[in-house]
Amino acid sequence: MKSTIAIGMMLLVIGNLFSAMYDVSIKWLPGGSSAATFLLVRQLTSILMLLPLWLAAKKPTSRHLKVHLLRANTGAIGALCLIMGLIALPIATVSSLFYSAPLMIVLMGFLFLKETVTAAHWLTAILGFFGIIILLRPSELNWFGVAVLISAFMFAINQLALRKLPSTESPIVTLMLYNLLSMPLVLVMVVVQGIEAISGSLIAIAVLSNVFLLAYQWFCALAYRQAQASQIVVAEYTGLLFCVFFGWFFFDEWLDGLSWVGAGFIVLPSLIIPWIQAKRGQKKFIEQNAG
Repeated sequence: MKSTIAIGMMLLVIGNLFSAMYDVSIKWLPGGSSAATFLLVRQLTSILMLLPLWLAAKKPTSRHLKVHLLRANTGAIGALCLIMGLIALPIATVSSLFYSAPLMIVLMGFLFLKETVTAAHWLTAILGFFGIIILLRPSELNWFGVAVLISAFMFAINQLALRKLPSTESPIVTLMLYNLLSMPLVLVMVVVQGIEAISGSLIAIAVLSNVFLLAYQWFCALAYRQAQASQIVVAEYTGLLFCVFFGWFFFDEWLDGLSWVGAGFIVLPSLIIPWIQAKRGQKKFIEQNAG
């Protein structure tokens, strides 16, 4: 059991490095870009990139189309909200808000998948909620920040839905259906938001972001099949560290003092509380053996 948890966490750390690089690629979009148009181009190029891999894998299929349909459409909504947030807000702020998703994963895993949630998990969720309030600052509410929270919620649904898929199902199928089944909804988004001219730079950034995003989705698909979501979700927070560093390195962006406090409320309890629990468990084990 412990080995599968360690493997799951390692896969998530690698995946979150690619996730942070995806966020960076979105920040490179030209000013005034349409989020829906970019999402459409990204989905189309993703399908084209996956097609040879799907054919090479001898066209694997799935018997769980309802799960894939849920993941695809919630994923499209979440992707649009995240792209809008990244275009408008500093990458560190977006990442801090988005990493409320692991809190949502734990709570939704308890409500819908009947996964075990300890008192420490509840404390983590409460402190994380305070962190979200600090980052959003209701007195100066930014709707792009709310969009990022919606994206985090959709992400949580997606990760939990992976638990409904068998570990024997090919990740290629998971990725292909994630992009393919969302196309009708993405087209509606483009009609509503309005399509912009598709330039070479837009296509290039879409392809680059796809490389990062597909790598992230691949590692997540493998990770969340290794163990319960609540057991490995803490590894999701490594993405925040990557994002803060990349935001500073590429865009000279940094969190202000109050934002660091909010981010701390979200991240630190999920890192410290499990460590304390593990130490107590080791101490109890030693005492029992000594007795």
